[in-house]
Amino acid sequence: MSRWTAVLALSLVVLAGNENGAPRDATERQKLQIVTQAGVRTFSVELAATPETLSRGLMFRRKLPAGQGMLFDFGSEQEVAMWMKNTFIRLDMLFIRTDGRIHRIEANTEPHSERVISSDGPVRAVLEVPGGTTKKLRIAPGDQIVHPMFDRR
Repeated sequence: MSRWTAVLALSLVVLAGNENGAPRDATERQKLQIVTQAGVRTFSVELAATPETLSRGLMFRRKLPAGQGMLFDFGSEQEVAMWMKNTFIRLDMLFIRTDGRIHRIEANTEPHSERVISSDGPVRAVLEVPGGTTKKLRIAPGDQIVHPMFDRR
């Protein structure tokens, strides 16, 4: 391998992230809770709030352990559209209003799909967790997200 090929390969690894696909500049994990009819569910989430992290999300990751996720902060309520391009794992997407109530859930999204997944109404944030989590933990629209981002007036 030439020196330039090695430099290019190393650069791609640094840009793409670590061996799990996590970006090198990933934010510190934060605690998030979901209050459901079946009890309180606790997650450790990364916050996506910069243009780069909002557009990259969980793309290129090969796994997402149970109890973990990514919380996308759009700053204010707005219509949101997501997709699964370059995403290797099934996800449940929870569309969340400013007050922290789950507006809608798109469960078990299809990896690599370019189908647009709409919030179907204004939301402040989207929480992505491993596919099947919402069914397993009985998380439903109307359940309350507890995190400093949400105003619980």
